[in-house]
Amino acid sequence: MDGSKGVVLLNCFVSPFGNRVRIALTKKGVEHEVTAENMVQKSALLLSSNPIHGKVPVLLVAGKPVCESLVILEFIDEAFSTTGEQLLPADPYARAQARFWAAYVDAKIPACAPKIWQSPKGAPAVEEGKKEMLVALKTLEAELGEKPYFAGESLGFADVALVTFAPWFLTYERLAGFSITEECPALTAWAARCAAENECVAKSLPDPEAVFQFVGGMRKHFGLE
Repeated sequence: MDGSKGVVLLNCFVSPFGNRVRIALTKKGVEHEVTAENMVQKSALLLSSNPIHGKVPVLLVAGKPVCESLVILEFIDEAFSTTGEQLLPADPYARAQARFWAAYVDAKIPACAPKIWQSPKGAPAVEEGKKEMLVALKTLEAELGEKPYFAGESLGFADVALVTFAPWFLTYERLAGFSITEECPALTAWAARCAAENECVAKSLPDPEAVFQFVGGMRKHFGLE
């Protein structure tokens, strides 16, 4: 499908950002198609739909592109407001808190994760990335506290922003030599809960082993292994 009609998501199956959009669309019950993108050889559709960044995800709605995952999540809430449950709460303060923690995820995890998986194994950057990641994850775990989800009793905006990184935890652990389960047990339990209690999450996340194999292929492609 070329995106001229209906709802089409341009995504790469391991993308934490694209998979946020998959969760939101599925949770909302929005009928859509997913077009797989090769991030080494990007399609003309992707480049024309997101000429500024040339990255997934892009959501095409009747041919019109919406870019950047958190922007897309809010767009889905607004454009399909009469369908399914909202990701953002109605209360303005609660909405602000959800946006804050989603922004925190995007400010921290994408900055430290590449230091782990895009560096030669054993390089100083790997240890630096691991330390930064643990600081970020422990901060998020403290905010979660004893709540089932970040906003309380049900899956919300901040949960969707973070949970799509969970399939990458295995890769980070193997490449940097640490255990997120041991370091952040409550956050690990939360990630498992998200998938166990929400079909939209379970259906949208890749297998962690598949992510590791994908990353291994990328590392070989770029001469890191």
